[in-house]
Amino acid sequence: MNSIPRCEHPRPDFERKNWLNLNGKWDFAFSESNEAPEFDRTIVVPFSWASPLSEIAEDKMGTGWYHRKASFNCEGDVNLVIGAADYTAIVYINGNLAARHTGGYGEIRVNVTPYWDKNGENDIVVRVTDWDRDNQTRGKQGYGEIRGIWQTVYVEEVPATHLERFKIETKINGEIIIKAFISAEKDGKETLTAAFDGKQFSADVELKKGINEKTLTFTIDNPKLWSCDVPNLYEGTISVGNDVVSTYFGIREISWAHFDGRKFPWITLNGKPIYLNGTLDQSFNPKGFFTLPSEEEVRNEVQRMKDVGLNMARLHIKPEEPRKLYWMDKLGVLAFADMVCYWGQPLPETQAQYENELWEFLHRDCNHPCIMTWVIFNETWGLFTHVNGEKQRIYAPETQEWVRKLYKQVKAFDKTRIVEDNSACNNDHVETDLNTWHFYRHGYMTVKEEIDNACKKAFEGSNWNYINGNTMGDIPFMNSECGMVWGIEGNAGDSDIAWNYHYMLNEFRLQENLCGFVFTEFHDVINEFNGYYRINNARKDFGYNELGMGMDVRDLHTPDFIAYDAAPTRTVGGGEEVATPLYYSCFGGAEKGTLLTLEWFLHGMDGTYAQGKREFAAPGNGVTALGDLSVTLPYKNDVCALTFILKDGDKVLAKNFCTFDVRGARQGTAFTRPDSCEAQGFDRVWKAISNQKLSCAGAGNVSFVIPADKLSGKACELWFEASAKRLLAKDNGGVKPNTADMDFMAGYKVDPGENRNSYFMTDETRFPSAIEVTVEGEKAYSTTLENDPADARGVLSFQYQPRERYLDEFGSYGYLCIVPVSAAQIAKAKANGGLHVTVSSDKGGLALYGRNAGRYPIDIELIEK
Repeated sequence: MNSIPRCEHPRPDFERKNWLNLNGKWDFAFSESNEAPEFDRTIVVPFSWASPLSEIAEDKMGTGWYHRKASFNCEGDVNLVIGAADYTAIVYINGNLAARHTGGYGEIRVNVTPYWDKNGENDIVVRVTDWDRDNQTRGKQGYGEIRGIWQTVYVEEVPATHLERFKIETKINGEIIIKAFISAEKDGKETLTAAFDGKQFSADVELKKGINEKTLTFTIDNPKLWSCDVPNLYEGTISVGNDVVSTYFGIREISWAHFDGRKFPWITLNGKPIYLNGTLDQSFNPKGFFTLPSEEEVRNEVQRMKDVGLNMARLHIKPEEPRKLYWMDKLGVLAFADMVCYWGQPLPETQAQYENELWEFLHRDCNHPCIMTWVIFNETWGLFTHVNGEKQRIYAPETQEWVRKLYKQVKAFDKTRIVEDNSACNNDHVETDLNTWHFYRHGYMTVKEEIDNACKKAFEGSNWNYINGNTMGDIPFMNSECGMVWGIEGNAGDSDIAWNYHYMLNEFRLQENLCGFVFTEFHDVINEFNGYYRINNARKDFGYNELGMGMDVRDLHTPDFIAYDAAPTRTVGGGEEVATPLYYSCFGGAEKGTLLTLEWFLHGMDGTYAQGKREFAAPGNGVTALGDLSVTLPYKNDVCALTFILKDGDKVLAKNFCTFDVRGARQGTAFTRPDSCEAQGFDRVWKAISNQKLSCAGAGNVSFVIPADKLSGKACELWFEASAKRLLAKDNGGVKPNTADMDFMAGYKVDPGENRNSYFMTDETRFPSAIEVTVEGEKAYSTTLENDPADARGVLSFQYQPRERYLDEFGSYGYLCIVPVSAAQIAKAKANGGLHVTVSSDKGGLALYGRNAGRYPIDIELIEK
């Protein structure tokens, strides 16, 4: 195992053969002196000095000094490269000032040859200052501060005449255009060569001393295109003279186009519509902050996106480290690449520095095929001017024109990608290739109305979502942030996202002019707990498997999709016939004319009640009505799922489901409700979901009596739904009064259990509880309740929430417990005035669910065999 942290070359897209990684232990000291101090400690590079992996782990503003010795002998010149250092850096080599750099995200590449001793050891000293000023680009460093050096440091051999950078453009016909920027030592001729696909393509170029821009164009025969499903890469070299740089490219085209006479365009990849199933990737890691600990973790981070079926990540809100972009190229995940924001006002000096850093970002990352969109600003952050004594802020017309200027400059630089002026949440686009909007809402009708209204207002010429008389062009429309995290009063906390996610994506796929979404977020961060994964990368369980007959969250991210225009759960009467309008949504899915089969199953507690199938010819891309599907529900109480499975032959293309709470005949001959039970010995007891759930934390017992006159005298079974009960801080009076102000900009580190809306969603961790049931003083049943879960299986805990913007043990449910009760016990109970039952739990606690809570539509019921 290599002892050098992040030992791999950081730039597979721009890699010279002879290089030396300088990561690892450096001498370190904090000092505001202009002279190198005494180095009294060590730091692990390349990790922010605020992060645990740096082994400094001090979130301290100011100046940090780095020192190490290095030897590197070569024939050519020597470049020192620092991947990024936040925020101002000064580099000294053997006591000589070699470079100054301002900006926390750009690459520092310095020719240190005049100061470098090729035959001996060299003193490298780097002074980095970070004061978190308003005019600094910082993004969401409130999660964990980037301070000092935070990307790989290395030296490399470079010839005197060499490639400064290059920009590769590809076309799906195989045409490759390389714009090379060559630094020439002197006037003269050189050969510019690209070696790919087993061939060399060369051009003689005339160079003048200094920087020269030269173009090399060639064609790849029978090109293998890059896509999310098949991310083909062409690996090779670009060289000028003796300078050989290893790199790669993917042949793909990003654009938008109209199809079949529609008035609105769709985003296309290689000429075909693609539905963007995206996530907001905050890129925060609790160990390394914004530097992932290892190459393995970088790869795994991208693979986790693929594992949940995503094809796009919005890299929010910073230039991503190039190694992660490499794995997105390699594994096939598209990227919206956000420029990092500053938090102050758009003053002239701030704008000038921002532009410098923007161009560093574009020049470094422009060759990654995964990047499909450049996002210049987010939510107007840094664009507001304070007026009226700081009491009011405005997005001034002159600032809008600055944003328009940047949009046009970026578009002129890169016509091969989508460029967005500002990922908008204030209806304030100026000029853009993509009209996006943000929303954070909860509640089926609320989300439906939000999406419906936005899609109706987004059309060419519309001024909706634009500012100051600007209007939407003939451009695509999509969502670029969504979820329920901020749609709940005081933040959703750590709660079940499966329901909101399901009905939101279903509603998205009913809209034909919507090209995709960006869900907040990929994995949990310090104050938002609404990821597909927890902050430790544990995958959450959405609970779709049983309701959707093997369905996974991936089935909500398919090119072919069966959507329904109805609530995700409907309360219906026993025996009622219910119609569900169905739609087929296709974006780059089944070819037109393909014979597809839609199978459906109505199933519940007693198995499958009805099933059938329909065949139809795939109509091509778009949203097509398939008509209503009517089913008759059972006559008894049940929670039923209506599952849809779309197939092309034997291949499953998509799955979806909706559910019904059937209010029919009660199965039990006698019953009691959890809120009528007596709880003893527990650490804490409370009622939830309109008193339909009894929650008891810690060890204790719950007892209840079913009256004698309700007993039939026959042997029967006692049915109830129960789970373990985990005690959260908010359950024990630990609700933070400022939960609505959990500001990530301030870096508030919150216990998710403090939030009044929290009820931890099911994941890989289990919280079991052992229970024992006695009937008339005799042990009758024991089991281990596996967990205290909350996910889509908690149908009733979703359906009967008392308030939309507050969550009350949302999505929680238990396990069906069936306790045998003998005729002798019934006889004894009748003599004693009722059936006496006690349910005891160990420290894992106990929750009992009533008819309108949990998963099963039962109270505590006696059911005759």
